[in-house]
Amino acid sequence: MKLHQNIPDSTGMNAFRNDPVMAELLKIYLPSGFLELALPQLDRMGAMVNDRLEQLALAADRNPPKLHIRARNGAADERIEKHPAYEELERIAFGEFGLAAMSHRGGVFGAKEKLPPLVKYALVYLFVQSEFGLCCPLSMTDSLTRTLTRFGSDELVSTYFDRLTSQDVDQLFQGAMFMTEQMAGSDVGSIETTARKVDGEWRLYGDKWFCSNPDAALAMVLARPGNGGAGTRGLSLFLLPRILPDGSRNAYRILRLKDKLGTRSMASGEITLEGATAYLVGEAGQGFKQMTDMINMSRLANGVRSAGLMRRSVNETLFIARNRSAFGKRLADLPLMRRQLAKLLVTAEQGRAMVFHTAHVLEASDRDDTAMTRVLRILTPLIKFRTCRDARKVAGDAMEVRGGCGYIEEWSDARVLRDAHLGSIWEGTSNIVALDVARAARREDALSALSGYIDDLMKEAASILGPLTDLTGAYHRAAALLQAVAENPAREAETRRAATAVYNATSACIMAWESARLTSLGMAGADARLCLAHEVLRHKLAARDPLALPEDEESPVADILDI
Repeated sequence: MKLHQNIPDSTGMNAFRNDPVMAELLKIYLPSGFLELALPQLDRMGAMVNDRLEQLALAADRNPPKLHIRARNGAADERIEKHPAYEELERIAFGEFGLAAMSHRGGVFGAKEKLPPLVKYALVYLFVQSEFGLCCPLSMTDSLTRTLTRFGSDELVSTYFDRLTSQDVDQLFQGAMFMTEQMAGSDVGSIETTARKVDGEWRLYGDKWFCSNPDAALAMVLARPGNGGAGTRGLSLFLLPRILPDGSRNAYRILRLKDKLGTRSMASGEITLEGATAYLVGEAGQGFKQMTDMINMSRLANGVRSAGLMRRSVNETLFIARNRSAFGKRLADLPLMRRQLAKLLVTAEQGRAMVFHTAHVLEASDRDDTAMTRVLRILTPLIKFRTCRDARKVAGDAMEVRGGCGYIEEWSDARVLRDAHLGSIWEGTSNIVALDVARAARREDALSALSGYIDDLMKEAASILGPLTDLTGAYHRAAALLQAVAENPAREAETRRAATAVYNATSACIMAWESARLTSLGMAGADARLCLAHEVLRHKLAARDPLALPEDEESPVADILDI
């Protein structure tokens, strides 16, 4: 009797141990003391991804939050009811792992000092492989705390810092960012929300159209004081508390929750401000510049999440290909499948290289390295533009590998695909963010800073690996294209193509530098990293005849898939 072949199920697979290159990369990015602290926590998170976190995420996705306006006796009782699975995810992320606290204070995992950005992002990279929705409140709480401590008064910081960074979820103040309006989506300068001084206090009036985590204890809000003037220069940044110091509810209402394609576990809603008390953050009229810091941190976090979703997709496709047969062969042995797996891996590893390295640059920037601040300025929108777009395709192609079951909500393929699409919309659509890449090149000299930095990385890599002129040359051609587009308004339609070229070339150079560092440490993944870099060059940057057969029969990446 022929035995029935069950669909391969990766439940119980440790997402960190199943991805050995991650540990190798962290050895070149983290100092040994922080690495030793992080590795056990990454292993613990990895063990939860395809087990406890996965089950919680599936349950939270099936049971989205509900808005209640009144109690059963008719009394006002505005509250958002969250499913217990989502609340447990909050406890794990905010409490057990301190993901919103570790960049701001010591104490997380027993560390005496705050941890480098990459420790947080590496943990989020794993966490998002199960749950995306909660990552929005996580990143907004994290980035709100950063913005408040950078620009807020000592009084505001002392009032709210401890609760923003608490690991006790009952004491925790979560953060949010209320910026989008119906007529002012990406056009921030069109914001109509007003701020008025009433009896010495600022009061906010207006509607905000898309507010994720709308019942957060604190939100950063852009509003226009009466004398603020038009455009972004007339905007100021305000901290909006949900509950006032006297214990009363602030004067704003949640009108409804959004019925979203993805991130269904997390509430997003519309709010109306009806004279809500708020506190000015920093200087009046500097709100857009100050909010930009929060937006950029959110964009980087968004890129990390997209890279994590791609890794989840790669993990699942490799598991299926190794453990399922068709037409008398394992899927992993079928030439066309091997080609597709290689393409998924290259794109996913580009994303990982870009976000890990940008976290490295962020750490240097936060030490007041002005050159790295300029590099960060252009890397952040590059990631937001391209990594987030790539995640959509990788997630969709991965769903196909599972076949019909991938379309069924019992599995996570459909949820991952739905969530992946949000990355290209949150904190700026693809067009807006590509234009921001060009703006950084044109106005802030960020592209020249990146070019100098890439040259330094490639010189270091070449001293270990030998000449890498093909990669360096491709980068400089891509940079020249972007500079030409940025400086010529008539060429705006080419902005996305130019930004994509710089992203691809930058990621290839970073992977070559990673290969050199891994080589110097005697790590097993060094050759594979260089192979990936050259595959980016070959398939995404080099000219090819679309009607000619390639000389090689199989991508060399297939040899490093361990299949």
